[in-house]
Amino acid sequence: MNASHAKLDAWVDSHFDDEVRFLQALVQVPTDTPPGNNAPHAERAAELLSGMGFEVEKHPVPPWALEEYGMASITNLIVRRRYGDGPTIALNAHGDVVPPGDGWTHGPYSGDIEDGKLYGRASAVSKSDFATYSFAVRALEALGANLAGSVELHFTYDEEFGGELGPGWLLQNKLTRPDLLLAAGFSYQVVTAHNGCLQMEVTVHGKMAHAAIPATGVDALQGAVAILNALYAQNALYKLVTSKVPGITHPYLNVGRIEGGTNTNVVPGKVVLKLDRRMIPEENPADVEATIRRVIEDAAAGCPGIEVEIKRLLLARAMQPLPGNKPLVEALQRHAEAVFGEPIPTSGTPLYTDVRLYCERGIPAAIYGAGPRTVFESNAKRADEHLVLEDLRRATKVVARTLYDLLATA
Repeated sequence: MNASHAKLDAWVDSHFDDEVRFLQALVQVPTDTPPGNNAPHAERAAELLSGMGFEVEKHPVPPWALEEYGMASITNLIVRRRYGDGPTIALNAHGDVVPPGDGWTHGPYSGDIEDGKLYGRASAVSKSDFATYSFAVRALEALGANLAGSVELHFTYDEEFGGELGPGWLLQNKLTRPDLLLAAGFSYQVVTAHNGCLQMEVTVHGKMAHAAIPATGVDALQGAVAILNALYAQNALYKLVTSKVPGITHPYLNVGRIEGGTNTNVVPGKVVLKLDRRMIPEENPADVEATIRRVIEDAAAGCPGIEVEIKRLLLARAMQPLPGNKPLVEALQRHAEAVFGEPIPTSGTPLYTDVRLYCERGIPAAIYGAGPRTVFESNAKRADEHLVLEDLRRATKVVARTLYDLLATA
């Protein structure tokens, strides 16, 4: 560890209580998506960032785009810090989260701290990295070193819906074009690839009838069962397809929502299924979608009187590593090993993220931030989501050191 790295570490340690309070304040403003009324959180985040001396750009998404997308409000934030000629490194974290659900022992918006853990929805994924990245930049600037290049903070609000109105909006509208990207992740691996995701809505149409005379109707639920059986049979075949990316196993399919029918004494005339198909990086999304549609249509064809409508809800392509990410990845691994005291591997993840939107535009990226070894350990998307505060402290040091190595002049 050189003297500059030691000074960065010392700054993070001396300001860590402030960093924790910053994260608590972010967790305490809900961003449940749906409904996706996330502009109030952006206003609070901008207020806190401005209080630390950052000039914050607010980029609201217009109502017409929100209505089409099914969200209530989004204001994306950009903080630009220019130090001189050189590369621009963007740091992106998302503030939107799934609703909390039941079973919490700490309030989902409490920011409670107990046994060195901070509790609350998005404490781990990924409001934590609003804090990691903001305080890493503050540490870097406090060093007073000669730097070449720029850092941008991108805080966005629709990763749960696919990112098209978050990073996608910023990139499409040419509000940013960084040379490298670091996005919110966990502390014990540097992620360089991830699965893609296809989400679809299947509406199964039958014909309602009185349950006393069912022959006068067409049972949409029976049609839906036939479709479900076909989909689950297809899911069993996916286990035979193996990815070559470490950390990613095989494709899989999940039917996450089923609704339909009108009453117990009525033959259901309509049933709606929503499915999620995870795609490994080696798969072609067009082929995957075509296969799913064929499986559904063939199953429906075997049920007289049943008709189906199939609608794509989301197509998130897999993230594949780009060659230009090597300096970023190597710096993260080097400093994470030094700070955490163990080797930090590169890997893929079965999740999908909006990082792919940067990579699709040729921007090399890596995923790294504050959090445990696995999503499961953090309780992300479950009750009592939490962040181990020591992981936040150490990840902030890793990111600050990495930025220094990439931007410092000789």
